[in-house]
Amino acid sequence: MSRLVTERTFLAGKIFFNFGQSSIDCVVRRLSEEAATLEMESGLGVPDRFQLRLQGRDVLSCRVIWRSDRQVGVAFEQPDAIDRPASDEGRSSDALMRAQMLALRAALDHVPTGIVLLDANLRARLINRSFRQMWHLPDQVADSNPSILTLLHHGRDIGAYEVPDPDLEAHVMERVRVIEAGDPIPVDVRQTNGDVVRVQCTPLPDGGRMLTYTPVTDIVRTSDELKLLRDALENVQDGVLLLDSDLNATFMNRRMRRFWEVGEEEAAVRPAYSSLVRRLHRASAPNLPNSELAKFPARRVEEVKAGDHVRDLETPDGRRIRAHCTTMSNGGRMLTYVDITDLTQKAVMLETLATTDPLTGLYNRRHFLDSLDAEWSRFQRYYRSVSVLMLDIDHFKSVNDRYGHAVGDAAIKAVAAACLDGKRKSDIVGRLGGEEFAVLLPETSLSRARTVAERIRKRVMSTQILAGKIQFGLTASIGIAEATVSMSGIDALMGAADQALYKAKAEGRNRCIAFASPPPASKAAE
Repeated sequence: MSRLVTERTFLAGKIFFNFGQSSIDCVVRRLSEEAATLEMESGLGVPDRFQLRLQGRDVLSCRVIWRSDRQVGVAFEQPDAIDRPASDEGRSSDALMRAQMLALRAALDHVPTGIVLLDANLRARLINRSFRQMWHLPDQVADSNPSILTLLHHGRDIGAYEVPDPDLEAHVMERVRVIEAGDPIPVDVRQTNGDVVRVQCTPLPDGGRMLTYTPVTDIVRTSDELKLLRDALENVQDGVLLLDSDLNATFMNRRMRRFWEVGEEEAAVRPAYSSLVRRLHRASAPNLPNSELAKFPARRVEEVKAGDHVRDLETPDGRRIRAHCTTMSNGGRMLTYVDITDLTQKAVMLETLATTDPLTGLYNRRHFLDSLDAEWSRFQRYYRSVSVLMLDIDHFKSVNDRYGHAVGDAAIKAVAAACLDGKRKSDIVGRLGGEEFAVLLPETSLSRARTVAERIRKRVMSTQILAGKIQFGLTASIGIAEATVSMSGIDALMGAADQALYKAKAEGRNRCIAFASPPPASKAAE
């Protein structure tokens, strides 16, 4: 057999077997005196023993010592070795070691992780293909058994490290120190192209080192994004609680920890949501009676399991919290606690502004008529009595003209107070506009309405208004009307009370006059 020199090569070859009747084309990737690495379209059909023909060389007898999907590693035999039984095969330990090294080298070339094997002097015995590609290391450098310092300087020289120039040399020397010490703690190295490589050093029994360079860009990017998200959630004004599919807390931001009275260390051990609710259920439902409060934790856990969307909670200090529950794709839940105290207060304020008169605090015309409309519906359905009072301050224009609008406003507020003082608990008082008021009396007949009207009129008469040093009294005229089946609606009822009011004014004011209605029909109007 011709003497072969160890080399990386791309020689064309042909595999012969089955007594020369079958053949497979191949390429020789590595070649030494004792072994070679062959590459073909598929290594499945390659037998354990065959003959290899290389262009311009002898036919070599080969035995497969390792194989992968597209490569096989072979050891060369003497031409008559195929006919000898395996027990008669003899190879030197040195040749076997070189063959195994060749096999290891070929296998490591297909690993996506960069690998560097260093001897006890920290010189590279093996540098796989992934490392060469990762750091753009030329083959002539990689195959020259470079020192670790040479490899690190290569990274520095090509500008691969995302390290400021003044710190580059210190970075290189620190990496050498860590490798010399055999420190196994992984270190993430960020390259200037944005990629991140996780470097780990493993001491070997012979005093050498194995360095692994694992691409972790996606992992680090995801980790960075997760940290950014956590930092953002940590500082939002709303409480955020993330639960896994077993309803254990995987994340609790600062606002939520404050609500549940949980420290950072306790939050880190992933407490169960049920334990949080049981421990602080009084904070979640302070207004529940004790008999219901005991059932609240289990009921709340079931609501969250079911993905119940919204629940309003009230804290012991009177703040209102709106809890949103969102079902996550992983089977977990996200709870957000939004403080809606200000919104609730504003809603109450807006409702108050929409339904009350700002000067007197009485219901405004719109709300009064809505209330009257509801009572009218009950009257139509059940024929339950309902009456209305229409009240007007006597000579109010003279008060405004003589004493000014401020005193006029004081007079209006005084009459409003008299109406509230003289009405019954179920009655509704409204200011219709100017000096005109109305009182709705549910389930009240005309005679009983007259009693209420007289009481209010007397309260108004007893009112005294102070205008500077002058004190004067007020009177009011009141019209009374009871709903009848002959009326077409609330406009007719209000019109009847208004007619009675004008009659009271015409007859001298400061009196109550009832509308004279026709006798009621036998059934309510449809």
